[in-house]
Amino acid sequence: MFDTNNATDMSDTSVSSAASDARAVSGRSPLRERVRTIIFGNDTPAGHFFDVVLIIVILLSIVAVMLDSMVAVSEQWGAELAILEWIFTILFTVEYALRLYSARNARKYATSFFGVVDLLAVLPTFIGVIFPPGRFLLTIRVLRVLRVFRVLKLVRFLGAEDVLFTALRAGRRKITVFMLAVSTIVVIAGSLMYVIEGADAGFTSIPRGVYWAIVTVTTVGYGDIAPMTPLGQMLAVLLMFTGYAIIAVPTGIVGVEVGRFYGGGQSTWKVCGACGRGSGTPNVSYCGFCGEPLQTNDVKEGK
Repeated sequence: MFDTNNATDMSDTSVSSAASDARAVSGRSPLRERVRTIIFGNDTPAGHFFDVVLIIVILLSIVAVMLDSMVAVSEQWGAELAILEWIFTILFTVEYALRLYSARNARKYATSFFGVVDLLAVLPTFIGVIFPPGRFLLTIRVLRVLRVFRVLKLVRFLGAEDVLFTALRAGRRKITVFMLAVSTIVVIAGSLMYVIEGADAGFTSIPRGVYWAIVTVTTVGYGDIAPMTPLGQMLAVLLMFTGYAIIAVPTGIVGVEVGRFYGGGQSTWKVCGACGRGSGTPNVSYCGFCGEPLQTNDVKEGK
C-alpha cells in the first residue's frame, strides 16, 4: 500500500525545497534591496533624486575634463582640476561597486550597455596614471547622461529607437552593397583626378585623390584640394551630382524597412523599465540585457 507517512515526508520535503528556492531568489538583505531601489529605480523620490544628482555630477565631471584640456586653464587650475577629477572618479567607482552589489544579476548588469559605460567612466583616470593623455577619454561619461530618459519618464520613446535599429539590421545587406558601390566610385574618381590634375594641384597620390573624392561625394567640400583643369572640374561636377543622389539611398533603405516593420502588424513594443531597452518579439517577457520584466508599450506612429 501507499505509505502516507512517506507521502507526507515527500510533500514536506517538496514544500521545504520550494521555500528554500524562494528564499534563494528573494533572500536578499533589506539594505541590498533598498540600495537597488535607489540606484536602479526612478519611480521613488529617493531613486529620482539619485538619478538627477548623478546626471548633474556627470555633466560637471565632463566640464572639468574639457577645462583641463585648455592650456590656459590647465596652467592656472591644473592641480585643482586633478583633485576634482579624482573625487569624481572615486564617487563613480563607489557607485559602480554599489550597482554590482545591488543588481539582481551582477553579470548581466556588468555586460549590459550601461554596465560597460559605467566601467569605462572610471577606467581612464586610472589609465591616466600610466598614460597621462588617456585621462581625456573621460568624456565618454557623456553616454551616462542617457539615463535622463529614465529620469524624465522618456523610456517609452526608446521603443522607436529599437525600431530604427531593427530596420538598420534588416537592411544591412543593401547598405553593405551600397557602401561597396560608393567605395568603388570614390576610388575610381580619386585615381582619375590623380592622373588628370597631378601633384601641381595637390593630388600628390591616389589616396590623396580618394580623400578628395570622399569629401566631394559627401558634399562636405573642405576646399583644401580643388581641381584646376577644365576636365578635372567637369569630373568634380559629375561627382557632386552623384553625391546628392547617393545621400538619398540609405534614407530610402531604412525608410522601407521601417515601413515593413509597421506594415507587418508589429505595433506593440515591450520596454524594460530598468535599462530602457526593448523587444518586439512575441512571447518575450523579460529583458535580454538586464533580466528585468518588460512592459508593453505602444510605438505606433503618432503615439
